[in-house]
Amino acid sequence: MAFTVVAHYRCEPADADAVRSALLRAREGTRTEPANLVYDVHTVVDRPGEFLLYERYEDQDGFEAHKAADHFKEIIVETVWPLLTERSVTFAELL
Repeated sequence: MAFTVVAHYRCEPADADAVRSALLRAREGTRTEPANLVYDVHTVVDRPGEFLLYERYEDQDGFEAHKAADHFKEIIVETVWPLLTERSVTFAELL
């Protein structure tokens, strides 16, 4: 069953370009993962420094493999997360 992740990230406007660039790099790596079906990065309209990630994987195991990938650790954990002032994540299964 497809596993969906919706992440909302907020950073200071001064860090928005760095976060945007890192998220786009993460997108490229994630889209090459075997279990990834969708990985889209959005900016939130009229809210500088806010991003929405929409991700879909074949199943939850595919998402767990994503979290174990070197590019996830390097780009998301070590680069993006330290710049965030707020982060929320919703997990869902496709009906």
